[in-house]
Parts: sequence; structure tokens; C-alpha cells
Amino acid sequence: MTDALLAAIERLPLLVPEGYGLSVQKEITMRKFETLLLLSPELSAETREGILTALTGVVERENGVMEEVDHWGMRDLAYPVRKQMRGYYVRLVYQAPAELVAELERNVRITDGIFKFVTVKLAEEVEVA
Repeated sequence: MTDALLAAIERLPLLVPEGYGLSVQKEITMRKFETLLLLSPELSAETREGILTALTGVVERENGVMEEVDHWGMRDLAYPVRKQMRGYYVRLVYQAPAELVAELERNVRITDGIFKFVTVKLAEEVEVA
């Protein structure tokens, strides 16, 4: 190929079919998030660990990094949630692309034993180690 043709192809990376030897790198912006989970007090320790292992797997599968899993333990609730006055709190801190939050929250919604959750963004951009 001529230099002019290669230069034109590089300016239009979306039109280049795969396999032409040109690689277009997509930069992934990592952000720092915190998710607080309220788990059922009736869950056994093994079940809680299984849920947290599954959620950690979702974060890592989607190119995220789990930084911290902080067990706050059993706490009294200010009002009944699903007829329970106590709940087990867990705080997750992780670095991930913004798209991961939707997938993680989808998994949280379909998991039995998680009463409530909230996710907040702690940092806009984080340097990837």
C-alpha cells in the first residue's frame, strides 16, 4: 500500500475492516466507585461470601479491580425493610469503567438476599496501575 493510502486509512479507523494489520486501541477510562449493600440478616456466612465472590467476579470479568470488601456487620435499621429490623452491611470499593456499574447493579437486583444497594462515584478518573 502507498503511504497516502495508509495515512487515509489511519484518519478513518472506523472504516478499516479487521485484519488489515492496523490496530486501533480503545482507551478505557477507569473510575473509582463504592457500592453499599444491605443483605438479609437470615443469610448464612457462607451464602454472604458466595454473593460477594460472585459480585467480585463480575467486577473482574468486566476489567475492573476490586480494591476493598469491607464487612460492616449486622446493624439495626431505622425502619423495617422486608419485615426485618436488622440487616448485614457490606461496602465494596472498586475501580472500573463506567459501563460496569450497570452490569454489577443488574446482578445485584437479581440476587436473592440483597435488600437494598446504592452506588456512588468516588473519583472521576483513576490512574490504572
